[in-house]
Amino acid sequence: MMQPLLIEIGVEELPAIPLLKILDDIERSWANILEANRLMSEFEFSYTPRRLVLWHPEFPTRQPDSEEEMFGPPVQIAFKEGKPTRAAESFAKKCGVSLDEIGRGKKGGKEVLYYKRIIKGEPVEALLEEMVKTWLGSMRFGKMMRWGERKEEFIRPVRWVLTLLGNEVVPMELFGVRSGNTTRVHRQVSFDPVTVDSPKAYFKALKNGGVDLFADHRQKSILEGFDRIEKDLDIEVGRDEELMEEVVAITEYPTPLFGRFDESFLKLPPEVVMTSMKEHQRYFPVFKNGKLHNGFVVVSNAKTDDFSQVVAGNERVLKPRLADAMFFYENDLRRGLDPEGLKNIVYMDGLGTMFDKSVRESVIMTTLTEVYAERLEKETSKELGELKALAERAAMLAKADLLSEMVYEFTELQGIMGYYYARALGEEDLVAVAIRDQYLPAGEESDLPENLFAALLAIAYRFDNLMALFSVGKIPTGSRDPFALRRAAAGIIRIVTHFGIPFHITEMIEYFKKEYAPFETEELEKFFDERFYKALDANPSIITAVLASGERDVNEIVRKVEALRNITESDEFKEVFTTFKRVANISKDVDLEGDLSVDPSLFEKEEEKALWDSFGDVVSKEYEEYEAQLDALFSLKPQLDRFFDNVMVNTENEKIRTNRKNLVGSIYKAFKEIADIKEISV
Repeated sequence: MMQPLLIEIGVEELPAIPLLKILDDIERSWANILEANRLMSEFEFSYTPRRLVLWHPEFPTRQPDSEEEMFGPPVQIAFKEGKPTRAAESFAKKCGVSLDEIGRGKKGGKEVLYYKRIIKGEPVEALLEEMVKTWLGSMRFGKMMRWGERKEEFIRPVRWVLTLLGNEVVPMELFGVRSGNTTRVHRQVSFDPVTVDSPKAYFKALKNGGVDLFADHRQKSILEGFDRIEKDLDIEVGRDEELMEEVVAITEYPTPLFGRFDESFLKLPPEVVMTSMKEHQRYFPVFKNGKLHNGFVVVSNAKTDDFSQVVAGNERVLKPRLADAMFFYENDLRRGLDPEGLKNIVYMDGLGTMFDKSVRESVIMTTLTEVYAERLEKETSKELGELKALAERAAMLAKADLLSEMVYEFTELQGIMGYYYARALGEEDLVAVAIRDQYLPAGEESDLPENLFAALLAIAYRFDNLMALFSVGKIPTGSRDPFALRRAAAGIIRIVTHFGIPFHITEMIEYFKKEYAPFETEELEKFFDERFYKALDANPSIITAVLASGERDVNEIVRKVEALRNITESDEFKEVFTTFKRVANISKDVDLEGDLSVDPSLFEKEEEKALWDSFGDVVSKEYEEYEAQLDALFSLKPQLDRFFDNVMVNTENEKIRTNRKNLVGSIYKAFKEIADIKEISV
């Protein structure tokens, strides 16, 4: 029999961010609990700031019966001379029946004692309390609370529990609260519990009581409100996805409202205004003609016919926030950007101060400027001497905004504030943009630095992080990476490949290691290599094959992987590859670094000569792309097949055997310049 099941856990206001982080886990956990209890059925999980709700339109009222098979000792052990042994009696006792009811079965090819019993399913009322307790206990929000004299923990105090199976309350007690058939509606409608006698009445009570239970409905309502505001005021509301999720999570009856702030605050950098509104007030910024407008949209949770006081209150709250920001900004401009104060900020034990870090980044930045001088001179129309001076200036000023009041208040604006201060103080645009973009990319989907000069500072920042922290043993282990070094290495790969600049991992590490305490540089090289598996969209064996070639330039690694991936994805590759796997196997005993000379005068078969001539044609040509070079090498398949069909490589004549192995080894070595084909699995 099936009945609708409704469970509502009423709580004090849930914090949005911890809830949003585990939403998927919450649903997955309940699904696992249903499966473990043989009560699988379709359900929907919903939430508002004051409730967690499970809704099953149809739910079994009891578990299905199940069968349990029990296998006992072999019959020859269970009975001796026709009489039951202690083993047989023990098995019958375990099954809870007399020995006469025990049957025979087969297990592992032997005849054994066997018993099958039917386990009657439990009524759901007997199971539900423990299921819900397990579900709530699985929610790991991070910081938890205790309240009253209770020892159990939860994210917020539980104030009511509603459990309806059909129209009947399922008795249970959670956190000292007994379940019932009452819920709570919007506080501006009523503070009193509302009794509901069925799930249908529950949904109706929430709707009439100013509670939109479903997150997608609330988001749709907010977006429709944005559309109305944009149309009425000819503006554009900044639709921040992260902020939208948070606002949906903290409202039960959302209403977008437009408010204004004094136009004088638009003198602040737009990021300051937007960050202040978002972080402190959860307001959405507003734009007009592509520029930040002196307005904002707040999503109210009030249920009222007159929102004027709500708007006025939010305008009043925002004003001192922006006034503080203006005070910080003007103070920072008066102080200017001066890296001297960084000498008082410790970077890391064993690595000196932030000033010392800036000096190291300056060394890397100016060196890279020399390496890429030709491109920089062309892109900036500046000479090398000036570029090096600007590179040093950018690196030394890059962290200076950490001393500003604005970054102290809004740490996420580091770099961005340095950019605005640098521009206001008359620094070169190249320097200002490099300061702004030094932390880019901030993630897999993040923007990249605007130009090559800024990209070099971004590389210098990340490369120093890697070298410095590896040198003091702060190496990521397992899933732990407190200093985001994996992201640093991945960022370098993204920057280098986007700008198409040479970046030889080994040479870079070797050149700059004198700036750091001695450490096992091979560990850092391996660390870089591991990042390619995450950064590149390719079969892992292809990446392994390319890395096994010994290639250490990031761009060349990426180009080789792409070329090999394109070829291996073709329909006919698997058939082609069988031949070349044989090439790799035959070559495993060949010293590829030794003498691979081939003497055509030792050829005994026409197939040897044909393969040698074809291979000579392939390696004599110049190839602009790795893919073309690989295609040419793979085109040797017909000659190789005929060679393997008609030529015995391991002949008794040592000279001829060596000559034939060198021929095959030469082909393998030509492949290995791009990738070690033996590592590929298709």
